[in-house]
Amino acid sequence: MVAELKDKVLEIASIAKGCPDNLQEKCFELLLKDFLEKQSSPPPAALEEQVVVDSQKGAEAQQEDLSEKDLHLKTRKFLQSNKLTMDHINQIFYKEGDKILPLYDDLKTTKASESQLRIAMLQALKNGMHSGEFEFNGEEVREECQLRKCYDAPNFAANFKNNKDYFEDFTKYKKKSPVIRLSTEGKSALAVVIRELQ
Repeated sequence: MVAELKDKVLEIASIAKGCPDNLQEKCFELLLKDFLEKQSSPPPAALEEQVVVDSQKGAEAQQEDLSEKDLHLKTRKFLQSNKLTMDHINQIFYKEGDKILPLYDDLKTTKASESQLRIAMLQALKNGMHSGEFEFNGEEVREECQLRKCYDAPNFAANFKNNKDYFEDFTKYKKKSPVIRLSTEGKSALAVVIRELQ
């Protein structure tokens, strides 16, 4: 049992090392906790009861469609000018309490550079819903790219530079000031992405 546990801990540590630095410790804790719980898991009948209880608890955190009142005025204007509806938005985002969360798993592209741009644009849309400013934090885009396994480290900054027309007053990516705003052209490209994710 001790040897098996030692092997498992080493395996979990190896998996956690593949995560971004700021998530490694949490990843290790969650995987170890999950493994230990499975070792002392209850018999199937008790497990079924627990699933019912858990699903009832989950229902309390209500998932809802977004409505126009959830969107900043600038975002509503963006939708109108690009002939998009709330239905388009509700195909890719949902509301849970006061949080807006993504529904999409698939970015509908296999290219890392395209995935990076889509992540950036969708983050800008999400921020725009709250503040009206269609901007994103490049370091948050980097983290999401790593999580989605589409991070191209050598070309990360170059991907932004090669598509600079999508970004307002953009010359080069600066890690120290990573907030980037979408240009008019970037918002048009975002509208295309929204349609493609439907």
